[in-house]
Amino acid sequence: MIEYLRIENLALLERAEIDFTEGFTAVTGETGAGKSVLLGALAMLSGARCGKEAVGGHSDTCRVEAVLRFKDTSKIDKLLESSGLPPCEDGTLLISRVVGISKPSRAFVNSSPVPLSFLSKLGGYWIDFHGPGEPQKLFSRKNQLEMLDTFAGDSQLLEEYMRIYSERRQMLSNIESLSQTKSLGEDEIEFLRSRIAAIDAVNPTEESIAELEEKSKLAEAASDIVEKSSAVAEAIDGDGGILEKLAAASKFASEISRFSAAAESLSERLRGVGLELADISSEYGNLARSSNMDEAQIETVRRKMTDWLGLCRKFGNSVESVLSARREMAAKIENQSDVRATMEKLRRRADELLESLVPIAEKILKAREKAAKKLAERASKTLLGLGFKNARFDISISAESEPSPDCGSSCEFMFMANPGQPLLPLAKIASSGELARVMLALKTTLADADATPLLVFDEVDANVGGEIGAEVGKRLAELSKGPQVFCVTPLPQVAACANGHFLVEKFQTKTSTSVSIARIDGDKKRRVSELARMLGDRNSESAVAHAQKLLDKKF
Repeated sequence: MIEYLRIENLALLERAEIDFTEGFTAVTGETGAGKSVLLGALAMLSGARCGKEAVGGHSDTCRVEAVLRFKDTSKIDKLLESSGLPPCEDGTLLISRVVGISKPSRAFVNSSPVPLSFLSKLGGYWIDFHGPGEPQKLFSRKNQLEMLDTFAGDSQLLEEYMRIYSERRQMLSNIESLSQTKSLGEDEIEFLRSRIAAIDAVNPTEESIAELEEKSKLAEAASDIVEKSSAVAEAIDGDGGILEKLAAASKFASEISRFSAAAESLSERLRGVGLELADISSEYGNLARSSNMDEAQIETVRRKMTDWLGLCRKFGNSVESVLSARREMAAKIENQSDVRATMEKLRRRADELLESLVPIAEKILKAREKAAKKLAERASKTLLGLGFKNARFDISISAESEPSPDCGSSCEFMFMANPGQPLLPLAKIASSGELARVMLALKTTLADADATPLLVFDEVDANVGGEIGAEVGKRLAELSKGPQVFCVTPLPQVAACANGHFLVEKFQTKTSTSVSIARIDGDKKRRVSELARMLGDRNSESAVAHAQKLLDKKF
């Protein structure tokens, strides 16, 4: 249930802090007083879209915060933990949302920031709205089936059916795709094979291509490298070369070192230079010998490089792109030869899945038929108390010949308001008042199975009144023994049945307009006055007496 709600700068409401109790809470006020502000605050907390126009004129942000308490938070905690959010403490869930004009909107759950999509997902766990258009949802056979399945409560069978059904649909989709696969002619297959052979001849890997590129550079400059490397070696170590002259210099340096300690270190350095130059000469000689490729070797490297560059032009300038093209061509050839076998394998699997679906669909059908009978009986009984003396509500169940997302069977809600009339689909009911009462009867019956802790009704009692209005109020009060119930209502008979009562009032001056929300169930005089206003005139003695009588009946 929701325990506490704080609203700041939402539309015309500057500020409100509201404490709620369990049970049935009515919200009343004159037409246009701003009763929708309270519903708007709850909608914001449940993740509904909210534009900047919702921000009032008292600041540039609107803030809504709520404290909710649950007897069992296991489902909500599981959702929170799956998103990395802290779980509820002592059964308490904290939700807040801020909408700004110049600043981005933000949402928080248990003081941690969350995206709006998560707030919307969380809303499905704690609140259920039923507005003026809600009865129209009964026209949808899909919604009818969801209500029936909620009442039946056997979600495991439905999940198992949908798992197999989805897998079978994927099998059939794959079969369809394969059946439209273009057949390759012998020439096309041979062409693909020749291209694969060209790639295999090069056998490209990152290492082999790097080595090939290095050899290619060497092959193109081999003669130049040999000639110049040999010239370097000859200049250092040949006749009259650097080493020969250095040897003479070293001899003189050695003789000088006998007479001067300072010259000794210079002589050592000179000998070191000689050794280094000898080593360099040797390396250049080795380079000249290793680079000395014959014409056959150079031609082999050039041919391999030409083949590799040709593959790059066709398939992309990288080893991976060439190998990827090879895999794709090989797959085309393999699929061409294996497509029939693959299709046959998929068909066998689809048939196996269909065989698995049949017994599950039969179990679901029986469960739905059983649940339909109970739901129809209970809803019909509830309708008797809502002004239908001889009404009949029934649910027609029919098996489907083919597997479907509806798990093999469908339903249709049927209704007869008066004796002598045929049972007709709800979509053919003309009276919105009748439809609203059917919806209320179903919601009352489904309350235990649905288990949503907060139900919000926005004028669900529209187009009814008098004694029927009083019955609607009693049903809402009865419903609130399970979930907490909010109802925005224009009917005093409904409001009098609530144990909590909030009055929404609008105040206007020449320069401003504001809205207030006040709890009046603790002030009997004020509550009687509000009920009398709803009856027609708060200054009328008969209206006041009638209002007092409504409250006395309630208590």
